[in-house]
Formats: sequence, C-alpha cells, structure tokens
Amino acid sequence: MNPSLMTTLRWGINDTIVMVGRNLLRYVRLPENIVNVTVQPIMFLLLFTYVLGGAIRTTTPDYITFVLPGILVQTLIFGGFGTALGLAQDVQSGLFDRYRSLPMARPAVIVGRLIADLLANIFVAVLMISIGLLIGFRFGGSALESIGSPLIGILFALPVAAIFAAVGLTVRTVEAVNVIGFTLIFPI
Repeated sequence: MNPSLMTTLRWGINDTIVMVGRNLLRYVRLPENIVNVTVQPIMFLLLFTYVLGGAIRTTTPDYITFVLPGILVQTLIFGGFGTALGLAQDVQSGLFDRYRSLPMARPAVIVGRLIADLLANIFVAVLMISIGLLIGFRFGGSALESIGSPLIGILFALPVAAIFAAVGLTVRTVEAVNVIGFTLIFPI
C-alpha cells in the first residue's frame, strides 16, 4: 500500500478517535445528556410496564416481554435525534468553522459523533435489558438470538443516526432540527 495513503488513514483514524473522546466527554459533562441516556429510557420502561401494563392485551405471557423491544427501538431512534441536535449545535456555535481551520481529517467530526452515539446506544441497550431482566423480561430464543436481536436494533439505529446527522448539518438552527426531527420520528 502507498505509504502516504497509510499516513493519511492513520491521521484520519487518530482524529476520529479524538472526536469520539470529545463526544463521549459531552455525555459526562452535561447532566441532561446523562438523563437522556439513562433515566429517560428506564422511566419509559417502568411506566409502560407498571402503569400501562394491564391496559393492553398481548399474546405474550407477560407484558414486559412485549414492551421492552419496542421501547428499546424507540430509545435508539431518539438517540439518532440527539446526533442531529449535537451536530446542529456545533455548527451554530461556530465549532465546525474552528475544526475546518485545524489540520484534521474532514470526516472525523461526523464519524466521531456517530461512533460516540453508537457506543451510547450500546450502553443504553445493555442498561435497558438489564433493568428489564430485573423486572421479569426473558429472552424467548437461543443465546445467539438473544444477543442478535439487540444488535439488530443497534445496527438499525446507526443509519437512522446518519440520516439525522445529515439533517443536523443542513439545517441552520437547533430549533429547526427539533421541528424536522420530531416530524421524522413521529410516524415511526
């Protein structure tokens, strides 16, 4: 392989890793991000299980087995909406202009954000399934199916986050991202 191409790839990977770290630090430094990633999905899970659990008749023996996969997918899609909001906020605050002035790989900003959000989605999926197991959720298939079904949800969330990233980069304000994002999410 061409040595200059290898150097460029290494440079881009290093820049992407730095951007992943920056975006993961945002989860720790902003308390509202921690609430969105941890408390809100657990509240939805407990609300739909204990408050609305007897209101809907299902074909499964217990309601948690029915509701957890749906809430997990909903939460992962809302994670993509967070990608759009974060990128729009970076564009609006002028951070993207500062990145353009630095000698860094251009896709590192977006790819770093998507990877950080993918890692957050993995954390959310593990957290929700753990809470679900504590309140009675049980997988119905084999071990491979039990691991594969959340992975399919996480992999589904990645292109959704990429679509929302495009929205976040093309819309001028965070408020407009809110309007467009909820318009896209509502039918889902």
